[in-house]
Amino acid sequence: MKEHSGYPGIESYGVIGNCQTCALIQREGSIDFMSFPEYDSHSVFAALLDQRKGGSFNTPPQAPYAKCFQEYILDTSVLTTRFLSDDYNVEFTDFMPIQADGSAEVNQLVRKISLIRGNLDFDLILDVLINYGKLTTHVEVIDEYTLIFKNQEHADALKVRATLPITAQGSIKKSFSLSEGQDAYFIIESADAPALDHTIEEEIACLENKLPATLKFWHQWIKTCNYHGDFAEHMKRSAITLKLLTSAKYGSTVAAPTYALPEEIGGGKNWDYRYAWVRDAAFTMYAFMRLGFLEEASQFMKWIYDRIDIDINGGVELQIMYRIDGSRDLEEEELDLEGYKGSKPVRIGNAATSQIQLDVFGELMDTIYLFDKYGQNVMYSFWQNVEKLIDYVCKNWQNADHGIWEVREVKRHYLFSRLMCWVALDRAIRLVRKRSLPTDVSTWEKNRNLIFQDIYDNFWDEELQSYVHFKGAKTVDSSLLMMPLMKFISPYDKRWVKTLKVIEEQLIVDDVLVYRNLHDSIPHKGDSAEGSFTIGSFWYIECLSRGGEIARAERYFQKLMSYGNHLKLFSEELSPSGAQLGNFPQGFSHLGLISTLFSIDRQKGQNTFVLKQ
Repeated sequence: MKEHSGYPGIESYGVIGNCQTCALIQREGSIDFMSFPEYDSHSVFAALLDQRKGGSFNTPPQAPYAKCFQEYILDTSVLTTRFLSDDYNVEFTDFMPIQADGSAEVNQLVRKISLIRGNLDFDLILDVLINYGKLTTHVEVIDEYTLIFKNQEHADALKVRATLPITAQGSIKKSFSLSEGQDAYFIIESADAPALDHTIEEEIACLENKLPATLKFWHQWIKTCNYHGDFAEHMKRSAITLKLLTSAKYGSTVAAPTYALPEEIGGGKNWDYRYAWVRDAAFTMYAFMRLGFLEEASQFMKWIYDRIDIDINGGVELQIMYRIDGSRDLEEEELDLEGYKGSKPVRIGNAATSQIQLDVFGELMDTIYLFDKYGQNVMYSFWQNVEKLIDYVCKNWQNADHGIWEVREVKRHYLFSRLMCWVALDRAIRLVRKRSLPTDVSTWEKNRNLIFQDIYDNFWDEELQSYVHFKGAKTVDSSLLMMPLMKFISPYDKRWVKTLKVIEEQLIVDDVLVYRNLHDSIPHKGDSAEGSFTIGSFWYIECLSRGGEIARAERYFQKLMSYGNHLKLFSEELSPSGAQLGNFPQGFSHLGLISTLFSIDRQKGQNTFVLKQ
């Protein structure tokens, strides 16, 4: 395979956002990925996927620097990048403005450059790729401070403004200069944003108000987090990351803000994660509820209520994923981009939306049950639609499906799918009894018991002395780790203890890195394979803590934290070398962190979380 050394590691990025979209910023200041104006819109910067023509924005110092640091302003999504040398000290502050009260702000990305010491020249790198580069992007010079990037067939043009001249002779300038104590701002926004009717000085004053308002929003938001134990910084960073992936407008949550980052360098599993998976969003809402963020859970419930109401009553089945606005069209296509380190194809859209994945009903019903318990009572009009979903589970749980990992080649009878069908029925029955809802649960109880017996009898391999991940398999799968977490089986049950031992033998190559086992074979050290699955590591540690191995779980959790990047962010997967793989940052990984830390502290008897009924 051709070496693509020019690509920074996925772990070298930070993320900023405004609950409308996100941008990824490399630790030396290059903005190499952003979809705009929303998470699932076209990407305007995609150098992360094609260094040559993907597009990026950067303002690097022309003079060499001795050190470069990147960090978040504490408890916010505002990212700072500092460059230090004997001759100068310069700081970039990158943020997407949000009003202090959380209400919608103009959709912008703002970079503030502050030259603290010295005089310095900067390069200006500004390459925009409208609509994934399907047609040529043209630059229109409005004035010396303003540029518009557009192509002939796409409405979402991009405007770039600055508080210093960035054009000369009708084209983009290649450099600019600042003097000690001077600040400069760059603003990236939609081309249809209102034109300015004030001076540059007034514009600077306006921007200087947006930064403290954004900081105030994040500081006020994170105060709701009711965790006060060890690893608080990791916990808060994960909470903020999940918030960044959650749409303030719609209430839905995307799996990750990126597309086509590979699960294996040079491999073909390069999927688009900029959509709302019902499974991932449901798990995310549980994480929010655990931390006290009930408003986010409430907004998601409104979103899923509409999906169920529209789809079920419209005669179509609930999809496994949607666009953030709830629309169903996720047609998959391949882009003419090189791919991260040559990993092709580069896909947008997601054909997995047409798959049957029976587990999603369990994750959704578990969240509905917990929202009713810890948030607000479920409306009966909503419940009547949920009943139809549970009836669907009763009629279809015995069918094969594509499973949690969305295997495209074949449908199977997966244990995890059975498990989550059991969860769907179990939580629905509990809710009916708790609320005295007028539902005849006899059929539900019968099917719940049949599913339990089916798993107990037909997914246990006597020779292997373990549950297996599909009927007839001789291998386990990381999703089996959810069995005690979903309270299907006791973590002390002899069958589970034996299963966990087989998982450790088959799937754990390093002591804390857990593989998914997508290929129905046992991973071996040195094999060329996709990375270990980060949330699988969290599930494993949580199983240890629930099984009484608290000291070991805590030590493994600490080890796993060392695999996070310099900003405590995790992608979907980890390579044995510690490099991050897959789309980034991954909501699934961060909600796993929250759940695992919750479990460890609960087992230690620490009241670090408070859930109020």
